Parts: sequence; C-alpha cells; structure tokens
Amino acid sequence: MMLRNKPVLCNYYLTYRCNAKCGFCDIWEKPSPYATLENVTQNIIDLKKMGVKVIDFTGGEPLLHQKLAQFLTIAKEHHLITTVTTNTLLYPKYAKQLKGLIDMLHFSLDSPIEEEHNLSRGVKCFDKVIESIDIAKSLGERPDILFTVHANNINQIEQVYQEFCIKNDLMLILNPIFEYNEVGSSLSETDLKTLEGWGRKKNVYINKGFITLRRNGGNQIEKPVCKAATTTVVISPENKLILPCYHLSTKEIEIDNKLEEIYKKEEVKSLIKLEGKLPACQGCVINCYMQPSFAVNMNKYWFDALPSTIKYNIEKGTWKKLSFFNKASVL
Repeated sequence: MMLRNKPVLCNYYLTYRCNAKCGFCDIWEKPSPYATLENVTQNIIDLKKMGVKVIDFTGGEPLLHQKLAQFLTIAKEHHLITTVTTNTLLYPKYAKQLKGLIDMLHFSLDSPIEEEHNLSRGVKCFDKVIESIDIAKSLGERPDILFTVHANNINQIEQVYQEFCIKNDLMLILNPIFEYNEVGSSLSETDLKTLEGWGRKKNVYINKGFITLRRNGGNQIEKPVCKAATTTVVISPENKLILPCYHLSTKEIEIDNKLEEIYKKEEVKSLIKLEGKLPACQGCVINCYMQPSFAVNMNKYWFDALPSTIKYNIEKGTWKKLSFFNKASVL
C-alpha cells in the first residue's frame, strides 16, 4: 500500500569534484562545475512546494562548495531537514560557518586504523576525522560516524564503535556496501547476520530493510521495491533533473528555474514509471534510493526499516519535523 506519492527527499549534487579518491566510489572521476546560488535558491523554493522534507547536499565532497553554508541557511529558512556527509578534510576550516545548520552531519570513516582508512580514501585524512570530532563536539554538534561496511572491515565495527562512538557519545551508521559500475563488493550471509546483531546495540543505526533486501536478491524488476524517482528528486551540479535515479540515469532534463513545473510534465512522469523496472535495476541494493523507497510503501521492508528509523530520529530529534509515515525517508 502506497503511503505517499510525493517526493520526500532531494539529493542535491553541489559538485562531483572530490578531494579524495575512494576505492569504492567513482564519482570523483567526473569533470564537474559547481551549483550556483541562483539555481539552488530557486530549486529549494520549488522543492518545498513539491512537498520535499529532507535535502541532502552531496557530491563529490560538498564542503568543496564555498557557498554550502548559504545553501544550508536557505534550506533551514524553508524548514527543510538538512544532511551533509563529508570526508572531514575541510570540516575544521568551515566548522564554525556550518554550526547549527546541519540536522544530520555524517563523518565518513572506513577503518579505525589510520593507514587503512587513508589507503581506502586515497588521501591522508584519518587525522582530520579525529580533529573534526573534537571540533564538532566543542561547537555543540553531534556528528554521526558513517562506516561503509564490506567483507574486509566488518570485523572492525567493534573497534570503531568503542573508540569513536561510545567514547564520544556519537551514533554509528553502518552502511552496507553496494556494487555499482564494477565498484564495491557484496556481503555474505554471515556478514548480514553480523550487521543484524549490531542493529540491536545502543547508538548504532543499521536499516534492517537493507539486510532483508540483500537476502532477497535485491530489487526485482518484475515486482520492484524501488521507488527512487517517486521519493527522491536528484539534481546535478549542471542544474539538471536526473531520472529515474542518479546511478541509472536515462535522462537529464534542464531545470531552468522551473523545477516544480517540469516535475508535473508527462515526460517526467513517464521516466518516473521506469523506477526499478530497467534491466540494470535487477538486483539493485543501492542504499540511498532504497531507504526512502521503504518509507512510502507499506510492505515487509517498511516494517523492517521502521524500528531503526524511529530509533535514529528520536536520537537526533528530527522526528518532530516528520509525520509518522515519513520517518523512514530520513534514515
């Protein structure tokens, strides 16, 4: 049963540029401009009219955009929940500017061992994670530790949990890795059981829907669980609407300050209908699109996702800004 047919989330790519070269990501290889203040401002106005509740300023590395604080301020003025994920290389420089503007601030960490984390990121940044946690805490911020889990680091969850999260009273977000364009890897049933166990611990978020979906072989094009285009508006740095999702984009449409108007056109509606049904959608488990998909369709994934979602949003205080059925659209 569909609970909502309006988008709840915007993934706003401010730039594809990145100051790291992560081995499990290829976005940093793309040439890219930066989103303009004029375009972001108008798009935020339209997103609010469209019913969007959460805006994720992403990239690339979003802190590379010198106007990020302005974008966040505008989003907050329009009562949108804001989220930013950073590798922390630039966070110490901009932390004071960003104070109070990000509802869900995620610091990426791939290993509790300095050499391994730096190798994974392709740049020395482990020390910046440590420094950024201290700075954030001194400013009254409470960032989450985002740990992308794969077969080679799943045994390090305990160390990350104790040394980074319990020690600093921070949430640990366990993000199961996914395969895309020959980047990434899969997780075994043993790995999935390990993640499931961690979901019951204090200060840990793992969406059980992700685990169930992987056990079921991912999205099935004959009966898709994916509602990527229905739930999520994806905007590129070039100010284009990407459909049906970023990872499997079939078309990019010029927005030209008419996002709300464009979203109602038949061309867009026809592209939205392709969500989860393209050949490449078979077996997909991409977290950033499955997460909001679980929120709008009352099925087994909705029920699996709900407990961890409530747990996280109560912890972060964002539940007050969301209706009951839309909580899972945030995390």
